[in-house]
Amino acid sequence: MSGEPPNPERPSLGLPTMGSPNPDDEARNRSSNTLYSGALDRIRCFMIALGLALLIVAWWKFGRWTALGFLLGCAISYLNFHWLKRVVSALADRATGTGKAQSGAGVVARFLLRYLLLGVAAYAILTSFPASLRGLFAGLFLPVAAIGCEAIYELYLALARRR
Repeated sequence: MSGEPPNPERPSLGLPTMGSPNPDDEARNRSSNTLYSGALDRIRCFMIALGLALLIVAWWKFGRWTALGFLLGCAISYLNFHWLKRVVSALADRATGTGKAQSGAGVVARFLLRYLLLGVAAYAILTSFPASLRGLFAGLFLPVAAIGCEAIYELYLALARRR
């Protein structure tokens, strides 16, 4: 029952020992790892789908300038999400010693440059199209909505597995 031969010096209670793997746990861990490894790709897809759907709604409900601001906000937030993923991956590779070696200063410089470029882009949008301010801010929250969709998707899968 325990996966190990009985030890006469230790009484057996019929429970699995710490060293014996449980096949059900291993299968559950593999399926969880598969689910979570695809989360970033699904969030990226949710961002694109939500951005396109909400762009149409913004154009219809608020007009072209707000929709243009929303589109630019979505583009900035998508780019920011992509760059953030790359920086986190580079930092993780550097910390664990895997992947190609990158200088710590280069990783930090790219991290800071990301915010500088996003700030310049936001400033240019705000000074060029002040009417698009609401749309810009709404577009910047696109990753939050995409992460919310991913959370709902994972919750649905977890509840579906329990049945």
